[in-house]
Amino acid sequence: MSFGVYIHWPYCLSKCPYCDFFSRAVSPDATLIEAYQAEIQRLPKRTVTSVFFGGGTPSLMQEKDISALLEAVAVRCGLSPDAEISLEANPDAIDMPKMKALHALGVNRLSLGVQSLSDDSLQFLGRHHDAKTARLRIEQMARIFDNCSIDLMYALPFHTLSAWEKELAEALTYDLPHYSLYQLTIEEGTPFARQGVKPADENVARDLFLQTLEQMEKAGKPWYEVSNFAQKGFECRHNLGYWLGKDYAGIGPGAHGRYGCVATENPCSVPLWRQQGTQKTRLSKQERFEEKLLMGLRLRQGFSTRHLAPKAVQRAIDNGWVVRTKNKVVLTQEGLLMLNPLTVLLCP
Repeated sequence: MSFGVYIHWPYCLSKCPYCDFFSRAVSPDATLIEAYQAEIQRLPKRTVTSVFFGGGTPSLMQEKDISALLEAVAVRCGLSPDAEISLEANPDAIDMPKMKALHALGVNRLSLGVQSLSDDSLQFLGRHHDAKTARLRIEQMARIFDNCSIDLMYALPFHTLSAWEKELAEALTYDLPHYSLYQLTIEEGTPFARQGVKPADENVARDLFLQTLEQMEKAGKPWYEVSNFAQKGFECRHNLGYWLGKDYAGIGPGAHGRYGCVATENPCSVPLWRQQGTQKTRLSKQERFEEKLLMGLRLRQGFSTRHLAPKAVQRAIDNGWVVRTKNKVVLTQEGLLMLNPLTVLLCP
């Protein structure tokens, strides 16, 4: 059985204006790792199939601390021999010696938050690295990690089809096994929201999305989740656990977890997390099913029709949003574009 452990490291060099994750541009307390280790000691004794260091910027963590947390997970739960160990990094918060050190520690998948290969876009997004540094880090990462990925963001206010096509074509020259490609969304409470920043026009965003699907398909890295593209065998196993409704633990301030119908949530405050620990909420079967539907519909492999209302499924088919394949509904291209109304329609 799949069981993942997500470790949230909330510290960054600076806060990006589009980010709504729990993160802080401050230095961590020297004793913080002990709190992480203590939380890991409360995990159920289930073999861990994936560990994901997210944030924040976990590449800012010291190697000895990453090693200590991996050891704590291994001792408490046991690590599957082929466990996927992922870590997020930013180009300005990692270098080649650190990449080599992480690989030696057991990190076998690196995800690099490039966001753009354009200096103008990077400046708009509040990133500290430039395009030259991003290209260098991608090249270094690809030499060290067989399993690696980059994040890129599109549908910026000034994005055109030709500019994005060119940028994505350049990104594909690195021939990485995995790409995460996200449309810019303006989340409430972020600096962009307060500044009144608007993403690309809805029609432009639609065309950019369709272009992205086509370009990645031609490159042999088709979508397996709405914003994630990979060559066969390099899909992110940890994130697939979320989308497939598997159990996972959330470690660290701001982290969430799921154990069947039990949802866990840690406070988005380091002091409160250390004082109060994890909060647990029991979800109804319906609430958990709706979560699984919301996540599972995002996958190319489709979603089981077992608990779906037949009339709703037929309406979705009539609308051209899904096709039925044996006992699953599978998104069409139009369904990808209509994911939110489709989800509402299929919720019983």
